Amino acid sequence: MKKSLCYALLLFTLLASCGGKGTLSRLWLFTYTDGPFTPADSVFSAVSFLQLRNDGTYTRDFGQFEYGTWEMDKEQLFLTNQNGKTNRLGYTIKGKDMRLTVAGRTATFESKPLPDAKENPFSQENNRWRIPASKKETDDEIRMRLRNHCLFWEMYFRWALSSELTNLDVRMTPTLIKIYGNGFALKHVTELPTEWKSYFYDEEDCRKANEQMAYVFKNKNIAWANSDNRFKMFIGAFQQLGSYFEK
Repeated sequence: MKKSLCYALLLFTLLASCGGKGTLSRLWLFTYTDGPFTPADSVFSAVSFLQLRNDGTYTRDFGQFEYGTWEMDKEQLFLTNQNGKTNRLGYTIKGKDMRLTVAGRTATFESKPLPDAKENPFSQENNRWRIPASKKETDDEIRMRLRNHCLFWEMYFRWALSSELTNLDVRMTPTLIKIYGNGFALKHVTELPTEWKSYFYDEEDCRKANEQMAYVFKNKNIAWANSDNRFKMFIGAFQQLGSYFEK
């Protein structure tokens, strides 16, 4: 009888632990901060996200992309990034919202189902372009950074389509591409976001990326899908654009 009781208690503990972590294993999208939103001193933007996956891995972008492993203990979230640094964040859950305290700021995030692993715009694989270069890059390395960037956009629009979203923010994501309602264009080097430029080792490599993209825009054709759905149009367009950066 005592053994049966011990097993029952152990099973309950394990289930409770899994259930607790399961409540966090979601995609969390930023919505608002407490107090006035001040982009100049905030780590958050309209496209900030935190993805906590069931296998204990995470990705996030709070002004800088990182990935690693995560754990939880009561109302504390522990994120250990790719450099081995652990950040402890306080959180509370209420319904679909999570209140997260980061760098002294408290922000609210709304939960979404975890994207399919193969079409996940928030994954490490589809965000390699966000990882800053640690050295000068070759032309091929810059080309692959651009290829990965196009793949991100393709997956971003695929996710929006499969999630049945009606609107999608395309202005705040750091990019060298201007995205309009019915097309896109290349930004001039003077228009590039500071965050985009920070991904490159120096200004020369950043300029080379613009030159490579400019060559594709000038010499290759993009066949836009005949569809009333903008997400479908951009999926096809970025799929084609990315193919021009393949070997």
